[in-house]
Amino acid sequence: MAIMTLLEAIRSALDYELGRDPNVLIFGEDVGFNGGVFRVTEGLQKKYGEKRVFDTPLAESALVGISIGMAINGLKPVAEIQFDGFTYPAFDQLISHASRMRTRSRGKFSCPLVVRAPYAGGVHAPEHHSESPEVFYAHTPGLKVVVPSTPADAKGLLLSAIRDPDPVIFFEPKKLYRTTKGEVPDGDYTVPIGKARLVKEGKDMSIITWGVMVSVCEEVARQLAQSGVDVEIIDLRTIAPYDIAAVLATTQKTGRVMIVHEAPRTCGFSTEIAAQIAEKALYYLKAPILRVTGYDTVMPLYKLENWYLPSAEKILFTAKKLMEY
Repeated sequence: MAIMTLLEAIRSALDYELGRDPNVLIFGEDVGFNGGVFRVTEGLQKKYGEKRVFDTPLAESALVGISIGMAINGLKPVAEIQFDGFTYPAFDQLISHASRMRTRSRGKFSCPLVVRAPYAGGVHAPEHHSESPEVFYAHTPGLKVVVPSTPADAKGLLLSAIRDPDPVIFFEPKKLYRTTKGEVPDGDYTVPIGKARLVKEGKDMSIITWGVMVSVCEEVARQLAQSGVDVEIIDLRTIAPYDIAAVLATTQKTGRVMIVHEAPRTCGFSTEIAAQIAEKALYYLKAPILRVTGYDTVMPLYKLENWYLPSAEKILFTAKKLMEY
């Protein structure tokens, strides 16, 4: 195993799959010559050539539309959209076409494409560069939505996404690109889509989260441990499909549940999780389900970003409230 950053693990997965499967193509805005705005694809064009790794115009709708055509004709496109907030011009292609291809063709065609995008806040970026749009795509039948939080998961989930017969939206927490390091298995290593990760076992309360918030919740768990509260943390890893079995198991185990995410609160994915718990595990609850989320506003500019994002302080305050109920 090698120690890698999350960015290096993603590049490792792309490199491995380009070498393994000649049908894999990587393209997007500046991903070739410059290696992407964050340099995730740096060196891949030089290694595999301009026919396998290439730049495209600033036209997200066309970028995803081309990917759909490639996918239904036997290729495996991996399209990078520079930032999460730039996926919206391609919304119609994803919702109206990519997600429906299997149903529309009655199984004759599948659409094995991956759309990669840097995701979420925490890097003091301008408007449209720090969005959390996962719920838009999770609501769409036919799309899978993946958000890794560790280097090993980034590699394993990306390899699974590229090999999946249907379209996958792969959101990469940009704050973690170079700040998170960990062991990454060599060679052909996959993580199943739809399976949550038990980050930490605990008995007193459960925190369900994903992306950047996983490490923030781990810090909260360490602080709560000092006062004798044993926290269990579940990293969903995949938003659609999500691991409802893991959610119900941790609810039944601790009886106290908090859900943490960066996206706005109203109709955020925490809403679906809370509803499923209420339907299927209500009598195990010892307290109401609590949420710590972003606000129902546009992500503010960098001077106010830290006020918007869930912080360790906000999560700790809510955890104490949950335990005191």
